This record gives sequence, structure tokens and C-alpha cells, in this order.
Amino acid sequence: MLDFPRWKVWLTSITLILGILLAVPSLLPERYTANLPSFANQRINLGLDLAGGSHLLLEASTEGLARQRLEDMETTIRRLLRNASIEIADLSTANGVLAFSLRNPADVQRAAQTAREQTTVLGLGGSDWNVAVQGNRITMTQTEAGLADATERAMDTATEVVRRRVDELGTREPTIIRQGARRIVVQVPGLQDPQQLRALLGRTARLEFKMVDEAGSRDAAALAQNRAPIGSQVLPYPEGGPGARIAVERRAIITGERIVDARQEFSPENNLPVVTIRFDGAGSLAFGRTTQEHTGKQFAIILDNQVISAPSINEPILGGSAQISGSFTVESANQLAISLRSGSLPVDLTVVEERSVGPELGRDSIEKGVIAGVVGTSLILLFMFLTYGRFGLYANFALIMNVVLILATMAIMNATLTLPGIAGFVLTIGAAVDANVIINERIREEQRRGRNVLQSIEHGYNEARTAIFDANITNVIAGVLLFYFGSGPVRGFAVVLIIGIITSVFTAVTVTRMFVSIWLRRRPTELVI
Repeated sequence: MLDFPRWKVWLTSITLILGILLAVPSLLPERYTANLPSFANQRINLGLDLAGGSHLLLEASTEGLARQRLEDMETTIRRLLRNASIEIADLSTANGVLAFSLRNPADVQRAAQTAREQTTVLGLGGSDWNVAVQGNRITMTQTEAGLADATERAMDTATEVVRRRVDELGTREPTIIRQGARRIVVQVPGLQDPQQLRALLGRTARLEFKMVDEAGSRDAAALAQNRAPIGSQVLPYPEGGPGARIAVERRAIITGERIVDARQEFSPENNLPVVTIRFDGAGSLAFGRTTQEHTGKQFAIILDNQVISAPSINEPILGGSAQISGSFTVESANQLAISLRSGSLPVDLTVVEERSVGPELGRDSIEKGVIAGVVGTSLILLFMFLTYGRFGLYANFALIMNVVLILATMAIMNATLTLPGIAGFVLTIGAAVDANVIINERIREEQRRGRNVLQSIEHGYNEARTAIFDANITNVIAGVLLFYFGSGPVRGFAVVLIIGIITSVFTAVTVTRMFVSIWLRRRPTELVI
């Protein structure tokens, strides 16, 4: 028992000191620690139920996804058949079905084979598109399995895009999780303006640059009926006036996928807010080549199927960047820049539930949680001292250091503390006391068997350690399972529980043993319990 090496004393002491230093910032108001270096200013974040914030439930629309898949397939089929020298007589996308006829019936089989090559085989031999041939007409229809598969992949992408957009707000530890097949839950602690979050997350931010179909745009009657020449489409153009529309080519010069950066800036001409975007290498080449070939013509900047600007190309734009202007405020331009930087949403998201949680509820929960923790801990400290005397004091110090180490570990992990986390916090205090009770009772039992002080302590720690490890390993397994299968508050509880179990074993076994060892070196014959 006296064999507790000096290096182990130093290592244990340094660990405790570091724990105290890392835990202090979380116990003080942020204004007192704001000027500390970042490594010394690690704090525990408070969850939505403690700090207040915004809660949104987003639902994806599969109609927009189906329409986008149909448009992409139409573009692909036109390009492939043109490259194969197969002429299309007419093409329609009415009722969600891509149907096209061929001028030469001899090309039907080649065209049908080309169409089938664009489909993907899904499980159990199914496909994402059904291809049917009737005479010289070929139809392509989306299957339910194909749409479900596309929705699943789109929702995974949408969740990641939402996460990047929320991170751009500078918030800490938002909760962003899938719920069911088509919903995403977003909880942002500390953000009291759900409208700002709604505006940011509800925007699809699908950016496209397309050439304006000048001939189609001059046909006012066709525009009013939403008709455009083959290969073009009619889109709203708010800058042209109320109800204005403009015809643009379906083929995009460049899309938002080629954007590597987007920033809100001010125009040097009129000092109005604009968004400056920068393309990657391939995007810069495509944009520069197009502006060289179409100097003097108009191109459209399209955001979420709405033309926000249609400037003329006065000269080639070769710098790999462009500027989006419009009726922007500084806030709306900044939100657009964030949306473009984080990528476009593959599906349209609508807010089906929205609420703001005030900090008053969290403050009340924190106060009650602190009161419960202080009262419970005080009673435990008193019980341990009255029951075990000096060893009770060692156990009490270990208990306090257990709390400190939990705070320090959560601060290092930049973890979020929620109300269930406070429950896990209080629960670990009981677990820490259990370990010390087991140790002290084992020492008493060895003394009753007639062993001397040193033998009693040595056997007490050795025998109790096995029981402590076994019991806490099962608790850790339970915590891991809660974290893996749970979500939100359940995970918060599991994280605090796992951290608390690990630190309680360290403080109950190692820290108390260090103090007992130091004390026994000075008083090796004194009865202890």
C-alpha cells in the first residue's frame, strides 16, 4: 500500500490541477474569461432546454425532387441523342413523364438502349426509371422505388447542408438530426430569432447561370402563357417589373456546384450590398469561355428558379469570379452568401413546426438542478465524514475532484450540457460515492478478520477495485448503448454518464489511494477506520 511511486503522485497531482484550470472557465461568467487564450477558455455549452434558442422542424418536398430529376434526365437524353446523331421530333415532360418521338423509326432501338443505360438497378431487380417503347415514341417514368432511393440520398445531403449553414452562424453545438424519412430537426441554442433561421434554411440556394433566349423573351404572348422555344424555359423575372417573365436556355453555363467562395460586399459603383462569388478551376474556364463566345448578349443569374439579374456581357469575364446584384439588404446578401458557400439543398424544405425557447425556462432549470446537486452533495459529504472519518475526508475530496474532472472533460470536448445531462451529472456523484463506500467497507472487513492496518488497506483496495471495475464497465456499456441508439436528450445523458463513470473510478481508486499512501508513510501504525 505504501508503494505509490513519486512519479505517480506527480502525474495524479498534475491531472487534478489541469482539471481545475479547465473547469474554472465554465463556472465563471463569460465576460471574465473572454480575454483568456483559446486553450484556456474552453467552456461547456448549454443546450436548448437550458440556454433557450430556436427549434425548427423541416419537411422535404419530394415533388420538387421528382421535377428536378425529370429536368436532369431530359437534359441528359437530349445531349446523348444529339451526340449519337439521333433526331428528336418532339419531347414532352407533361404529368411527370419524359416522352419523346424520333424522326427516324430506325433509331428507336438505339435510343431506347441509350435511355435504359441512364437508369440504375435497385434492390430485388427493380429500377429507378421505367422505359417503355410504343412505335417510334419512348417514355421514361420514375418508379416509387427510384424516388424513395433518391429521397433518402437527398435527405442525407440536405442534413449536411443544413449543418454547414447553421455552423456559419457561429452557434455552438446545434442539434441537427433526421426524423423519419423526410424531416429534419434543427435546434440552435442561444439563437432567439427563429425567423433568421427559417430564412436561412428554407432557401434551396440552387444557383445557375444560363444564357437568355432573346428571341423567346421578345414574344410577350408566349411568355404570358409560359411557353418557350424548344430547349428554353420561362422563369419569373422580378427586376423586370410586376409579373415579368423571361425566357432562358435550359442548358446551364455553370451551376452553384462550381462555387468555392461567396461573400457579401458592397458595390464600388453605388455602395449597395452585393454578393461576390468565386468559381473553381473548371467553373472559371467554362464561365470565361462562354462570356468570350457571347459578348454583347444577355445571361441570366438564376436562384431557385427565379431570375434575379440578367446583365449583358460587355466583355469577357476571365477572372474566375462574378458579382450578383439585386434588391439586397446587408442581411439578405449575407444569408445568400452563406447559402451559396454551404451548397444548395437537393430538396425543397418547408418549416412545419417552429418555436422559440426563452432563457427563463433554462435559468429556472439550472437553478433547481444546482440546488439539487448542492443539497445532495452536501448530505453525501456529511455522511461520508461522519461514517469514515479521515477516510471520509479523502473520499469527499475525491468526490469534489470528480465533479471538477467531469466539467473539465466536457469543456475539452466542447460538449453541450442539457437538462438530462444534469441528471446524469447528479447520478455520477452517487456512483462515485458507491466506489468509496465499497473500498472503506472492505478495509473494515479486513480489520475485523484481524489483519493489521497496512494489510487491511492493501487487501481492501485490491478486492474492492475488482468489484468497482466490473460494476462500472457494465454502466459504461449501458451508456454507450444509450448514446448509440438514442438521440438528442438521451445522448446528452449518456455522454455525461460515461464521462462521470470514468472520472469517478479514477478519483475513487487512484486519488484516494494516493492520499492514504502519503498519510500512512507518516503514521504507519495508527488505526484508520
